[in-house]
Amino acid sequence: MPGPRFVADPPALTRRVEMDGLTALFHIPSGMTHLLAAPAPQILDVIANDPGDPAEILSRMAVAFDVEGGEEAILARLAELEASGLVSRV
Repeated sequence: MPGPRFVADPPALTRRVEMDGLTALFHIPSGMTHLLAAPAPQILDVIANDPGDPAEILSRMAVAFDVEGGEEAILARLAELEASGLVSRV
């Protein structure tokens, strides 16, 4: 049975600034600014309007990014992003 599926808001609902290896992300719906380190911004990119479970997310990320860790690492980042309101379960 697949794991939980997660989705992020579309890029139009955020504003990003890259700074010294970190990403400052302003989330328009919440009015909050978040400081993110890799792979969080990359996870948001691959699930914006396209839900996925940890295995799907890892597979999508591997196409464009060097990914360290496995599904457990992705699931841990997803939990952090969910707690901050940047992703939700579908």
